[in-house]
Amino acid sequence: MTAKRKELSVPRGTALLSAVAAAGALLTGCGNDAGDAARTGAVEAARIAATSSSPSASASSLTEDQTERKELIPKVKTGYEQALRAAVAAVAKSEPVSIKLKGTPERPRWKTEVATADGAASTVRVDALTGKAGKARTETDQDDDDKRELADWLKKATVTAQQAAQTATDKTKGTVTAVELDDSDGGTPTWSVDVVTTDDWNKTTYDIDATNRKILQEHIDRD
Repeated sequence: MTAKRKELSVPRGTALLSAVAAAGALLTGCGNDAGDAARTGAVEAARIAATSSSPSASASSLTEDQTERKELIPKVKTGYEQALRAAVAAVAKSEPVSIKLKGTPERPRWKTEVATADGAASTVRVDALTGKAGKARTETDQDDDDKRELADWLKKATVTAQQAAQTATDKTKGTVTAVELDDSDGGTPTWSVDVVTTDDWNKTTYDIDATNRKILQEHIDRD
């Protein structure tokens, strides 16, 4: 959540003008030597005021995506692991396929997808505050080829979603906001894991081999 500026905080520009005004006041009643000293001190004060960074300036430097992450993530009470367990429990004999943090700070939610061994997928929304799973909805846009492909991924993926997430967070300490099963160009199933670091609100995405937990690719999103 973007930090709100305090009502009594002084913007950088105001501090600069104040320093310059102070310089003028000092110069008015001084002789040459005193005036030179006052002028030097005032200029230095103005320089410091202009270059000093403040918490409000730091907060305002966040991008739109970083601001959204800062507002949403601290509101989540149910982590991705608990949400996955709730989603899998909503569909008998299913396995996780994906989970993504969605919603607003007031109503955060996890959008999950699970599938049975035959590749039939269902979507389950899980309340990120209470951990309660909604009613499972069968994916209606899957054809037979889609189901066979997903079933093949699930069969080959010996690495679980939780293990892939652990591999990512071992590399980058942060909050997992998404885990998704996909395949590489070579047909090997991979897990894509998003980890958000809460000191700068950047998102790092890891592509992890779903057969051996090897990190295939790492990308930091600073937008």
